Amino acid sequence: MTSEKKVTLKTSDGVLSEVEEAVAIQSQALKHMIEDDCASTTIPLTNVDSKTLVKVIEYCKRHADETITSEDLKKFDSKFVDEDQTVLYDLLMAANFLGIKDLLNILCEKVANMIKGKSPEEIRKIFNIKNDFTPEEEEEIRKKNAWAFE
Repeated sequence: MTSEKKVTLKTSDGVLSEVEEAVAIQSQALKHMIEDDCASTTIPLTNVDSKTLVKVIEYCKRHADETITSEDLKKFDSKFVDEDQTVLYDLLMAANFLGIKDLLNILCEKVANMIKGKSPEEIRKIFNIKNDFTPEEEEEIRKKNAWAFE
């Protein structure tokens, strides 16, 4: 990270953060803004709060650091996604909004592993999802898609 140029980001809760350009360009959205010279002023991040941005910046700094080995990055990534569901959800939304593909991929993999081999009822419980089907509707769905419930 040799770049000294900074970009100022403003989170949805009004917090300003200065980030090195080399870190900011880990985000495709920010990279395009910088390339289009839209980053000369503060960039509003309407869908990212300050708590989440701190985590995203931590991830981007680590991935912008060319001295870190791929093995160390894998270890970092594994620990990075070891969070509760609320933090994972906020990170997923931020990674999607900012266009940070690698972060989005590891977060989706984490969520996929959380639900792998689980029944629909277990998945609802994990993610606190209310079942809005009537018992009759659910039975009909199970009959039509029996392969999915084996």
